[in-house]
Amino acid sequence: MHTIEVVLAMLVAVVASGYLVRVLPLSLPLPLVQIGLGAVIAGVFNRGHALEPEMFFLLFLPPLLFLDGWRIPKQGLFRDKGVILELALGLVVFTVVGAGFLIHWMIPVMPLAVAFALAAIISPTDPVAVGSIASRAPIPKRLMHILEGESLLNDASGLVCFRFAVAAVMTGSFSLATASLTFLWVALAGLAIGVAVTLGVSTFQRWLWRRFGEEPGAALLVNLLIPFAAYLLAEEANASGILSAVAAGITMSYVELTGRVSGSMRVQRAAVWGMLQFSFNGIMFVLLGEQLPGIVDRAITTVSESGHHSAWWLLVYVVVINLTLIVLRLAWVWVSLRWSVLRARHRGEVRQGTSWRIVVATSVAGVRGAITLAGVLTLPLFLPDGSAFPARDLVIFLAAAVILFSLVAASVALPRLLKGLELPADSGERKAEDLARRLASKAALAGVERMRQQLVQNQTTENVQLYNDAASRVSLLYQRNLEKDDGPDADPEKVRRMEEGYRQLRGAGLTAEREELFRLTRRGTISDEVSRRLIRNLDLLETRQRG
Repeated sequence: MHTIEVVLAMLVAVVASGYLVRVLPLSLPLPLVQIGLGAVIAGVFNRGHALEPEMFFLLFLPPLLFLDGWRIPKQGLFRDKGVILELALGLVVFTVVGAGFLIHWMIPVMPLAVAFALAAIISPTDPVAVGSIASRAPIPKRLMHILEGESLLNDASGLVCFRFAVAAVMTGSFSLATASLTFLWVALAGLAIGVAVTLGVSTFQRWLWRRFGEEPGAALLVNLLIPFAAYLLAEEANASGILSAVAAGITMSYVELTGRVSGSMRVQRAAVWGMLQFSFNGIMFVLLGEQLPGIVDRAITTVSESGHHSAWWLLVYVVVINLTLIVLRLAWVWVSLRWSVLRARHRGEVRQGTSWRIVVATSVAGVRGAITLAGVLTLPLFLPDGSAFPARDLVIFLAAAVILFSLVAASVALPRLLKGLELPADSGERKAEDLARRLASKAALAGVERMRQQLVQNQTTENVQLYNDAASRVSLLYQRNLEKDDGPDADPEKVRRMEEGYRQLRGAGLTAEREELFRLTRRGTISDEVSRRLIRNLDLLETRQRG
């Protein structure tokens, strides 16, 4: 009963946060408000819930990462794959080494392997936190795509480094060769399992639909279960469940391009996933807030282990570690951009320089989130000899403080860094959307004409005229000159037949228009974002017509 009460309290806190963020005079990102509500629940009302990391990873991460992989623009992801991989892999290792040595030097009581474990778990950025900050700051689209791609992929590299650092603490040994081979297996097997699960489930589901028809409720439930299946199978194979869930989502976006799901199904599915995303995102940060009072209390009691007797040294540690993370990220981003410019010049390309504000914004936008907290809470309590894990409570506190600091820093600094920044106008997307509309309308007109010819076969002259009139109305709609005045008709039967013909012809037009958009997306003529926006409009029109 207590667990049910806690869940309901967290859901109420998530609902309240959605309204508070609009009511508060200060412009605060939603995650910060949710963290604050969680801290109030735990500290004031004493209704907090102890976070179980394994349960957290299993329940919340797979669907959220699956959805992020599904919705991330694929053209941007593959266009900037080099930069994304440099940030997701190289920057993580660079951060683990640089921050690890600094933390050990600053806090000598913390063993080097433990310092590396802390650096590893605070190195990956969080896609949920990045998205929440982006909604309140004018981040350029291409930069946002890079940040999203990085946050989706660097979780695996950060967690692998964390796992090996903890293993080094527990066993006292470390093998670089073993770590490298393990990372390759964790990454490649995780990606392969995610792709296989989505393709296998989708193929089986389509076979069921052809044989027995489509059942919307069951189809929605299967769609929700795919990320959990991918995650669990990957974990059973000692691979990355996180990368598996991401790969499953990316694969689902390609399965979607087959166009074999009805428009009404897509509308229902979008509503379900939207509600789930808002709820799970909110619960993650409320849970984080609920852990804070206990984390702070335990950190204050153990701060004397570092040789200092003042709790203010905790603040010094937090500021230094966060500034180190920003400086390391800034240095890596600057070197990466300079290297890209040099390679472009070597190929004879003309590459414009990047504004310093974009470089700094990329560094500040490295927001940490709930994945960092859930990962650090998996630290074991004891070493194999029965002694306590060194500085465990201090490590957990510093990881939680990094999350809060990065959220506040990004929400404060990003709007100021990007304010008034002149970015080159991107007319390509608008042109692609206009082209897609024209081609889709042409395909729709051809589809209407094919359906009209089928309907008028072996019909009476009166019915032929009715179908011709209905086809004219639909054609005018696609020519953007639809006359909306529907004069009354004396014969109800004629009205019924007219409306039936109109629905069939309109449905044929929508289907043809949608298939053309899918074809343009598969060929890369238009981006995922343009395609998704246009197809959603068609789905809504189809749903309204059926209603």
